[in-house]
Amino acid sequence: MVDTRRASFWATLRAVLWSFVGIRKRRHYDDDATSLNPKAVIVAGLLAGLVFVLSIVAFVRFVVGA
Repeated sequence: MVDTRRASFWATLRAVLWSFVGIRKRRHYDDDATSLNPKAVIVAGLLAGLVFVLSIVAFVRFVVGA
């Protein structure tokens, strides 16, 4: 039986953040595969990537003192 529920944006963001870390239980992966909206995953991935890069840039600027 196919579950047609769609995950919220926060659930999508949580799944994307777990994918950045690289650890995820198989059961959660299977749930994500059936409930995540691909467009929301792309948006969440871009946002998370942007925040990650900007935080690294801010950290380096803080350390260097520029």
